Amino acid sequence: MSEPSVEKACQPEELYASVIADMLGGIRHVAVGMLSPVPGAGALLARQLSDHALRVSILGSREHNRWTNGGAELFDLAGRGGIDAFFLSGGQIDGQGNINLVGTGEYPSTGVRWSGSFGSAYLYFVVPRVILFRWEHSRRTLVKQVDFISAPGKSEAGVYRTGGPVALLTNLCLFTYDRVSGGFTLKSVHPGHSLEEVRDQTGFDFVCPDHVPVTPSPDDARLALIRGPVAEQIAAIYPAFAAQVFASEPVDSPR
Repeated sequence: MSEPSVEKACQPEELYASVIADMLGGIRHVAVGMLSPVPGAGALLARQLSDHALRVSILGSREHNRWTNGGAELFDLAGRGGIDAFFLSGGQIDGQGNINLVGTGEYPSTGVRWSGSFGSAYLYFVVPRVILFRWEHSRRTLVKQVDFISAPGKSEAGVYRTGGPVALLTNLCLFTYDRVSGGFTLKSVHPGHSLEEVRDQTGFDFVCPDHVPVTPSPDDARLALIRGPVAEQIAAIYPAFAAQVFASEPVDSPR
């Protein structure tokens, strides 16, 4: 197989995967839920960078999934401290790190209904490093206060909690989350976007340092990994995504 080209410009999804990989350093096991191709690519890239020392579990994958009962085994392992990082999103995410997976409007008469909370609240409490993501950064998705709390970003004093959010990655920028104050700080703005755009499109207040750096793009060596082994592996799970982003097709691999 020929070496993947790194001449074409970095795609947004490749940037996001690189940012995610940097947030997974030093952990043992990262799990990825269903319908999460970018987090999956980021996790697989992190494994490449860790010389395969990192265990990656992706629901819906035949190769990267040792479970036979899906979510039930994921929840059990997470509760026993066996999962170090996970990814969550929501139709709404607010400035306190609360996520809404139920719908908009006053519950239960929500005018718009989404997929439901499933195990989000449980995993938010027990997984030490939860990375939030939302690929539509707008005032309708990143709101001042969610209409329904599927999973709270912060708990009241005295509540035993080992897990919670550490960051929020969007198509415009990267925020970090402070579990003490329960709020977000802008860490970097992605290439081609601006601080003014982030402020205009964010419905909640956030801490903004005097100098906000540009999110670093992956170098040629990292792009080669993304467009090579990572693209091939993710294509077996998300063929349409891989074809669109990487122009990749799945390859046969041992089961």
